[in-house]
Amino acid sequence: MTTIRSILDTAHPAAWHDLATALGLRRHDAPADDDWTEFDGDGVLAIRGVDAGAVDDGRVDLQVLVADLPAVRRSLEGTGVAVRTTTLADGGELLAVDVAGAPVTITTADRAAAGGATGVMPIRYASSVADAARVFRAVGLRPRIAADGGGWAAFTADDGGLAALHHGEDGRTELSFEHHGDLDALAARLRAGGYEADVVDEAYNRTVLVTTPDGWRLWVNGAQEDLHGYSRQD
Repeated sequence: MTTIRSILDTAHPAAWHDLATALGLRRHDAPADDDWTEFDGDGVLAIRGVDAGAVDDGRVDLQVLVADLPAVRRSLEGTGVAVRTTTLADGGELLAVDVAGAPVTITTADRAAAGGATGVMPIRYASSVADAARVFRAVGLRPRIAADGGGWAAFTADDGGLAALHHGEDGRTELSFEHHGDLDALAARLRAGGYEADVVDEAYNRTVLVTTPDGWRLWVNGAQEDLHGYSRQD
């Protein structure tokens, strides 16, 4: 089992719960609260409430959920990267690796995402896409599309979610989604819900840009159809 979980820290968790629902995600069975709430689509979005102005406010993390953590640790160690282990409050373990300025955490979770037309797709900026891609593969993610120039690579997880690598020096993670459906209908539904949403044309496909409760624009991309300058890896 391998599932992508994108973790968003925000001072506006309740408003993000509403936006996640408007995007077509479904709240997981656990009760919603301001501390931690998970929403499922193709992949998992976890919304964690933080104080306004906190250093973590607006941070996005990429986490991979796996069934066999010891096997993943051995696979990672085989790549030569340093693997850090943290014991969680519930007694479980969290692995962390940092490659090319792009930290990734891995933990055990015995559930797959519920699925749906909207996929969670965190984008990790890395100083070396090739080095970070080796770690993604060792964790169990499957290559899907890569830029011929080496600056972009997209991966899928067997039990839900997508993740992408983009060349960049800051090691940050950007929250984004991929929607398999009518983008115009999605934008209209968002506008009807009171959100500012626009459909724009990109080189690879169309994208819905929606203003988030934190004031920045979230990208909801259509599935990539134009492969000029890219190659399928699956």
